[in-house]
Amino acid sequence: MTNRNQIASDTPGIPAAAYALCLCIGLVGANSLALGPIAPRVAESFASSVPTVMTASAAFGIGTAASALLLAGLIDRFGAGRVLRYALLAFLGALAASGAAPVLPAFVGAQLLAGLAAGLALPAIYTLAALAAPPGRESDTLGIVLFGWTLSMVAGVSLSAVIADVMGWRMVYAVVVVAGLAAMAGTTKLTAGGSSTGRAAPSPLSALRVPGIAPLLLACAAFMASFYGVYGYVGDHLHRGLGLPVSAGGLLALCYGLGFGATTFLDRWIDRLGPARLLPLFFALVGCVYLAMTVASASYPALLAVVFCWGMANHAALNVLILRLAALDPGRRGAIMGLNSGVTYLALFVGTMGFGPLYAKAGFSALAGLAVALMLVAALAAALAPRAVISGQAAGLSPEPRTDEGS
Repeated sequence: MTNRNQIASDTPGIPAAAYALCLCIGLVGANSLALGPIAPRVAESFASSVPTVMTASAAFGIGTAASALLLAGLIDRFGAGRVLRYALLAFLGALAASGAAPVLPAFVGAQLLAGLAAGLALPAIYTLAALAAPPGRESDTLGIVLFGWTLSMVAGVSLSAVIADVMGWRMVYAVVVVAGLAAMAGTTKLTAGGSSTGRAAPSPLSALRVPGIAPLLLACAAFMASFYGVYGYVGDHLHRGLGLPVSAGGLLALCYGLGFGATTFLDRWIDRLGPARLLPLFFALVGCVYLAMTVASASYPALLAVVFCWGMANHAALNVLILRLAALDPGRRGAIMGLNSGVTYLALFVGTMGFGPLYAKAGFSALAGLAVALMLVAALAAALAPRAVISGQAAGLSPEPRTDEGS
């Protein structure tokens, strides 16, 4: 065997668990991102306005944030695999209730319940991804898991706009529930043992004492508020502002998803250059995309091209942000990921509710302009965050012994 072949054979592969977690991310993402493109149809069904319907997205966000902040400590106690399975089961029930909601308040309430379940599912997914990553393949492994957001965009959000036009928006939730049953089947062998001490699960808020976490969470908040604030109203901008059918939002989501997925092939480059030095740069790139969006907002073809770049930049920034957070304190990884999810979905709530009045008053370009300012905040906060070593055992990202959860 040649030296080159020996090196290739010694390189650890991507674990199968990453692909199962990818499907789980796709399930959560399909719900959290689908409402924007189909909101005009939902609004017509309930004889309401799009900003009012988007309060359901805000309810999902606040539910996710509350659950992640208050309950994610259960992951470190009972095990991420077990928590994930129960959370997914509750999530699917909430989606079924969303599709069957007779009135808008019932729809908003069902989305709140979906958020409570997602607030446990997402940090469990990220915790399992960190535990499964082989040394030197942390970004590669996480990139596969994050590819689930691409699946949700390409196979979920893109089709949801078409399904809403052809079969009605309620059928969107029926399809997601069926897909969710398949995603759950892939989690049956995922294990990550929890604590056997019997002590109460620590609150994710306790992880706020971890050195270096505050500026990264601030960057996360600005990053996510800008994304959800813009994304939540782009479907209505296409439908009412540019006079396009609701399905046009599906093509736009497809372009975003393809861009998000395309960056997966660059994740190994991130491992080599170092996530700490790249994070401020990636946030600045996202800001440049929003700046381009202010110019392209009046042209559908131009907007599609910018949105493809948006997906690429967001994937790179999200990958590195999660890597940096996961490396801060391996012993509190579940709590830290809970904080990350909590801040993310508080930002969804703030972005959706805060950007709505600005959209109604000043139009879509103003939303992109505000997002530019938020990304400058994110880049500055990331630049000020202390750097942590992210490399295999030193960062605690190598595989840990896996124990049977008794599930």
